[in-house]
Formats: sequence, structure tokens, C-alpha cells
Amino acid sequence: MPNRNLILSLIALLAVQLGVWQWSLSYEHFLTLSGFLAINFMSITMLLAIRPKWLELPLGGLDKQYHLHKWTGILGAIFALAHWLVEMGDDAFKALFGKDRSLREADFSGLLDNLQGMFEDWGEPGLYLLLGLVVITLIRWVPYRFWRYLHRVMPLIYLSLAAHSLLLAPLSWWQQPTGWLMALLIGAGSIASLQSLAGLIGKSHRWKGVVKSARQISETTLEVVCDMGRNWPGHRAGQFALVTFDRAEGAHPFTLTTADRQNGQLGFHIKALGDYTRTLPRRLHAGHAVTIEGPYGCFNPEKNRSSAQQIWVAGGVGITPFLAALENRLANTDTQYQPVTVHYCTQSAIDDPNVEHLHVLVNQLPDVSLQIHDSRQGQRLTADGLQIQSAKVDIWFCGPQGLAAALRSGLSDSAVSLRFHQERFEFR
Repeated sequence: MPNRNLILSLIALLAVQLGVWQWSLSYEHFLTLSGFLAINFMSITMLLAIRPKWLELPLGGLDKQYHLHKWTGILGAIFALAHWLVEMGDDAFKALFGKDRSLREADFSGLLDNLQGMFEDWGEPGLYLLLGLVVITLIRWVPYRFWRYLHRVMPLIYLSLAAHSLLLAPLSWWQQPTGWLMALLIGAGSIASLQSLAGLIGKSHRWKGVVKSARQISETTLEVVCDMGRNWPGHRAGQFALVTFDRAEGAHPFTLTTADRQNGQLGFHIKALGDYTRTLPRRLHAGHAVTIEGPYGCFNPEKNRSSAQQIWVAGGVGITPFLAALENRLANTDTQYQPVTVHYCTQSAIDDPNVEHLHVLVNQLPDVSLQIHDSRQGQRLTADGLQIQSAKVDIWFCGPQGLAAALRSGLSDSAVSLRFHQERFEFR
């Protein structure tokens, strides 16, 4: 579900487009408005797909960027469907609102006329393909390794629909902000599509290395250490990377569990959540080639407001960014850090190796206190269990969405100044 920041971003994008629109009432008005919004949102979707670094900070991280990418894609498909429905109901719209010849498509001759006819005919099958791919993405019935190849068709669909929009747009648009905005977005979307087709997305942030070790630390969690050599640019505790162990499977996002020691050694805790991650323990071995893209993310547990109570909450494998943050504190003892309480929720404290690791780290950090919540012992973390004692509270959360929703709900009536930071690893 979309959160408040996402909704505000979508409203802002819609407001900019409607702000340059020339309002009227006619069949052509509704037809061109729906097409205008459809191609613009599709263009924004393509731009977000190439993971531009300059958008990561203002949007709050790559995870938020991809969440916005998902919803602009959905809106683009909805407006494209609306465009088709208006065209199918042209008689009814003309009877109700009349016609506006100034918004009719441009008349060309020669080659442009042939291209206009070809891309006009392509609009309907292009819509079917677009809707089909959006539905496949949302229902997640197709395994990721197959879906990612289907998703690579999207730039081709976009480029054909962009040509459809350019050739069928009213000529008067190109002298108005309406056409200027659409041309700018289509230009950006087309460049992004070509980069995607050429396999250039993220290429400048990819690094090759080898697996140094892979060991099962619990029934469901694999600890992988990769050696990226001296070329690794460094990372901050709380960031993640897109990791490729198998080119056929593609990249998957995993949080870095180790602080940056400037030696190219990167650690990951990979939980068996699907078919691919369940097979990794028997497939990975020392010397296995790995490609890592990143680092990405703006999840920084040390970025807090002064005088605010600091609380870190982790569930299961969500402890990984906090392990890196604690290691970072140990490696930088000359830095002054704010006191923090770490709440770790686990299914079984006895069988969880992270519990022992946490105790070892926390025992060396007097400004860190640790609370273990063992679900097998009935120790469920609630909003009251966070023990809020300040008028200002910063909570950094990484774990199951259900736990996050329960804590947010329990804190909704709180009178404190609260900031709840959470990453969303929903890249599909």
C-alpha cells in the first residue's frame, strides 16, 4: 500500500502535469488529456527504472525510488486504459461534450503520414501488452528469474507508445507548455529506455569480486562474505547492494551486515525466503564469482535529531543494518554517538546466532542497551514495549511489514514528536 510520502509525490507529479494543461470540455479534450497523463507517467516510470543517483537522496533511498516507480507505472497503465475507453466511447462523448477540432491529431503527408498510421494502429495492441505486463508484475505468479526477462520488453513497448503520442499529438501543443513538458518527459524516458535495452543501468556502480566464505548460521539464514578487492568505493552502515551470484537469476537486494573496513570485505545475511535463496547454501562456495552493484540506500540509523530518544527495532534478518551500525561504532570509538536502545525480535533466541553476536557487540558499547523479544516465549514487541521516555523519538525499523504496521498503529495516538524510518525492499 502507498504511504503518505508516496501519495504526496504522486499528487505533486499529477499537479505539475495538470498545471500546464489547457482546460476545456470536448471529446478530444478527454482523449488527449488521458493520453497526455498516460505517456507522462510512463516516461517518469522509465526514468526511475534506471536508478538515477541524483534522485536517491530527495526521494529517501533507492527503495522509495522503486516504490514510486511501481506506482507511476500503475497510474500510466490506468490512464492508458482510460484513453482507450474514451476512444471506444467516442460517440457518447461527442454527444455529451461536442468536438474540438483544435485538438485533433496533426495531418501529415508522405513518410510521416505512413508512420502516423502505423503507430496509431499500434496503440491498442501496445495497451494490451502494457496491461498484461503490469498485471503479471502485480500478481507475482511468474518466478522472478522469468519475470525479469518479460520486464525487459517494457522499454520497447514504451518507445512505440511514445512514438504514438508524438505523432498523434495536436500540432498546437508544440507551442504550449503542454507539449514542452510532454516532449521533455518523452525525451528522458526514451534515453532511459535505450540505456535499459543496452544493459547500461547501474553499470557504473557494478563491481566484480569473489565469495570468500558462505556458511549456514541458522536453518534459514546464510552468511556470505564477499571479497571485492580495493576497487570497492566504500559504504555506510545501513546501506544495501544488488547482488548477482547467477547471471540467469539476476540481481537481488541484500543489506550489508558489516561496517566499511576499507578492505573490500562485504558481509550479507541471506534468509531463505524463496526458491532462489533456498538453493544458495548448496550453490555458493569460496571462489564463486559475484557482481555487486551499489551501495544504495539512505537508511542511516546514526542520522538522528539531537536530544531525541533513539530506538532501533529489528525483526529476524532485519537486524543486518544494525549489526553494521554497531560494528561501525566499535570501529570509530573516538566518535561521539547518541545512546540507543536496540529491540531485536526473534522466533527463538536459543537458536538464533544473532543474539550471541549482538550481546558481544553491545557489551563493548556502554551507550547501547539491548532488548531481546523471543516469540516462542510469548515476548511480542508492542508500542508500549518501546518504553518511550522523551518528547522526541526517532525509530529506525527493519523487519516484517506486519510488525511495522502494528507499531505504527500503536504509536498513532502518541503525543510525542515521532519519526519512523523504514526501508521497503519491494523491487517488483
